[in-house]
Amino acid sequence: MPDTGQEYKKQIKELEQQIRLLKEQVDFLTRKLYGTKSEKTSALETEGQMSLFNEIETCADPKAQEPDLAAVEKHLRKRKYAGQREKLIKDIPRCKVLHTIAESEQVCERCGGAMIKVGEEFVRTEVQFIPASLKVIDHYRETYECRACRKNGTPYMEKSPVPHPPVMHSLASASTIAWLIHQKFELGIPLYRQEKEWEALGLSLSRATMSNWLLCVCRDRLSHVVSHLRQELLKQGHLHIDETHVQVLKEPERKNTSDSYMWVYCSIRDQARPVRYFEYQPGRGGKYPEAFLKGYTGYIHTDAYSGYNGVKGVTGCLCYTHLRRAFVDALPKDIHDPKASKPAEAILRLNKLFEIEKELDGFPPEQKRKERINREKPLLEAFWSWAEKSAVSELPKSKLHTAFQYTLNNRQEFFNYLEDGNCSISNSLAENCIRPFVIGRKNWLFAGSPKGAAASAGIDTLVETAKANGLDAMKYIKYILSDMPGSTFLENPEYLDDYLPWDPMVQERCR
Repeated sequence: MPDTGQEYKKQIKELEQQIRLLKEQVDFLTRKLYGTKSEKTSALETEGQMSLFNEIETCADPKAQEPDLAAVEKHLRKRKYAGQREKLIKDIPRCKVLHTIAESEQVCERCGGAMIKVGEEFVRTEVQFIPASLKVIDHYRETYECRACRKNGTPYMEKSPVPHPPVMHSLASASTIAWLIHQKFELGIPLYRQEKEWEALGLSLSRATMSNWLLCVCRDRLSHVVSHLRQELLKQGHLHIDETHVQVLKEPERKNTSDSYMWVYCSIRDQARPVRYFEYQPGRGGKYPEAFLKGYTGYIHTDAYSGYNGVKGVTGCLCYTHLRRAFVDALPKDIHDPKASKPAEAILRLNKLFEIEKELDGFPPEQKRKERINREKPLLEAFWSWAEKSAVSELPKSKLHTAFQYTLNNRQEFFNYLEDGNCSISNSLAENCIRPFVIGRKNWLFAGSPKGAAASAGIDTLVETAKANGLDAMKYIKYILSDMPGSTFLENPEYLDDYLPWDPMVQERCR
């Protein structure tokens, strides 16, 4: 007969494990929903105790004295240091307003005699808001005739040149479209809200018309500059890559609720000609980075998504920020629980790498590579040796077990950054680059069509690349749309070099 007691014990053990996993999942989701979104782990104390989620309890000290209220009040009343306010407004045009007494009232109240001005005093400085306004520009051109040719029976006439519009047969100007792009792609204001703003300014402009303008300028002008930026990006030896989902309507043979993706490919931080390239694709499959990076040989910084594994000829460098995040997610709700010791130790070990990287910031690549070999490689080998031993006793499918497997399964990719001083231990640059798109997505929710998503990717490329090169993105877009129409760049592709953000003329005019 089967041992019923043993079966019950086995079932109880399985249920206890299941309860532990479910409790861990509830705590994790609760923390994600209500906890801090910051990933800073500076609150991890030297004793190994984590004060990341219960700062009040861990920082409390019954012996701490109350602050001197008089000193606190004095501090609150403390004025800003001299020059701080002036520094804030130093680049804003200013004018002087002098308040006077009407000439008829310049009479002494005591004796009735006439008063004369003997001086003036400064009272205050304030900033005035001047609302935007619209102006209609009617373009005319003159016609000239050669009278001599006319007398000879061979009439000749010539008309003065007129700048080409960014969108033919429309009211759009370069400044109008640049403002649309600034509002939508930098400030995250969707077109339906801009529609109301234009109406308040006196122009009834529908979101459909604005969409058509953006699609036209992207197709006829901006996409050519974007393609040129892609060529420049693929010449560089080190890239950061990330992706985020986006909902796109009217995709062929797909539901409107399907997830599409916006991919971003970035230059490294110290690149002399930084590019931030966005690409819309209907999926997240590995075939998309494979197609984009076909023929590329260099280093790519990514997360551990398996879709990058099929890219040939590249050296993958995984992100230690993602690795540390996995152990932060494995922390239990009560960080004084003994179960917190392993994830806390992992975080402390990884933090040492980030501390060394701060010290190496600004070093030449070759010197940085040597310093990493000498100082970081021993720490990495010790961390992986510790992870192999510590992972053995962890409950399968738990957060900590997942974090250890993430570590052990990708050891080589985590070590690859040691080969080149231009590589980074973090892929945060790509995440920061794609963040404006993610924030904007919360407002406009979806793209209306694949063409719209592709146009958005192109415009995001120009906006973020302009910012990476120290330009004012709105000035940069306005410059392209003012100068590019009428250019023979289709016949002479080299002309496109004049619109790249590191061109000296662009740098001079668009900062």
